[in-house]
Amino acid sequence: MELRERIAGLMPRAKNDLAELVAFRSVADARQFPPEECERAAQWVLDAFAEVGFTGLRLVETADGSKAVYGERPGPPDAKTVLLYAHYDVQPPLDDDAWNTPVWQLTERDGRWYGRGTADCKGNILMHLTALRAMGGDVPVNLKLIVEGSEEQGTGGLEDFVPKNADLLRADTILVCDTGGAAVGKPALTISLRGLANVIVSVEALSSEIHSGMFGGAAPDALAALIHMLSTLRDDRGNTTIQGLDNTQTWSGAPYPTEQFAADAHVLDGESLLGDGTVSDMLWARPALTVLGIDCPPVVGSAAAIQPHAKARLNLRVPPGMDAGHAQDALIAHLKAVAPWGLHVTVEREASGQPFLAETDGPAYTALREAMLEAYGVESTSLGQGGSIPLCNVFHDTFPDAEIILMGVEEPLTLMHAPNESVHPDEIANMALTEALFLQRYGAS
Repeated sequence: MELRERIAGLMPRAKNDLAELVAFRSVADARQFPPEECERAAQWVLDAFAEVGFTGLRLVETADGSKAVYGERPGPPDAKTVLLYAHYDVQPPLDDDAWNTPVWQLTERDGRWYGRGTADCKGNILMHLTALRAMGGDVPVNLKLIVEGSEEQGTGGLEDFVPKNADLLRADTILVCDTGGAAVGKPALTISLRGLANVIVSVEALSSEIHSGMFGGAAPDALAALIHMLSTLRDDRGNTTIQGLDNTQTWSGAPYPTEQFAADAHVLDGESLLGDGTVSDMLWARPALTVLGIDCPPVVGSAAAIQPHAKARLNLRVPPGMDAGHAQDALIAHLKAVAPWGLHVTVEREASGQPFLAETDGPAYTALREAMLEAYGVESTSLGQGGSIPLCNVFHDTFPDAEIILMGVEEPLTLMHAPNESVHPDEIANMALTEALFLQRYGAS
């Protein structure tokens, strides 16, 4: 039986397995969710890969307290080694009321499977499993597995683990399966990732709240100051305008059509997209500043008072060619420079990570592109991704000769990190076929 037919026959099992895995509320934040949920998800992953021939399986604890699943499946003597990566932890559900289906229950709707983690990244775990189930005992490479449990929290557990355990994870090719295609049925390899440089900015103006009628107009207002500062981070066209950072770089790879992006991003009718560049320029080649949250009184229950302090959490995405540390320094200097009225401003550094640019001229990339063409029937494209995966740089630094390939089942309609996350089952099937064909080709090359 051909691989395509085997995978088609395995998809009902893939759906049932994904439903089991999605049911684990595996958010790696013990303040919000029981840590037992992550432990149960990790054990499920370990048991599932034991069934497809992996040995030496174990849960390895990382520096942030999370547990990663590690295992090996030996191939023929002198065969190449491929490391398979995914993560079992997921984002919090955010607003439960915004979900149209139960958050922790896989639900089929309009041909897609909904639920937190269906795509990011539990769908990729099922992609690995379905490919290996279809191949049976005929895997012509050595396989290693690492499935981490804190990727979404950005606490760096696996980033710390990799260089300390280089011999354990060493491979010729690393499949980082946490990205996806340009659209359903349109395969892509992600060759560029933006880094990140997050900060928390705090403004102190008064020692106490005071009445806006008695003191407003002369007393400094921390919230107004913060609003002024944040307004300087974008110009009238929406370009990110941080002093000292270049916002004119351009993207040379495949374009992201404006109409498709507007639909994928759920842009309302009549609204304009941001920036002077193309969509691809703005997403993959230029810095982008997002205000993630502000500490200030909510509208309901607010009083007629001047705010003595205010705080905001900022996310700066950093494109390839720009150093994340320099970008974070520039953001901090900019915020302090534009602070009005001599107010006391402090800026706390949060997570940071360098951007990533893949080297794509090796034999693994050639084999993977051929596999995608056979699986999908159309040529793959090369895309950037605005998100950050700091682990890719750790892999590159630790294993400079390894080919690092970013791929997976996540496409724009998956709504990763948002309510109503979903995966299209065709992407699991086609990417499982891609992976199986790749392992065959790569092992024979």
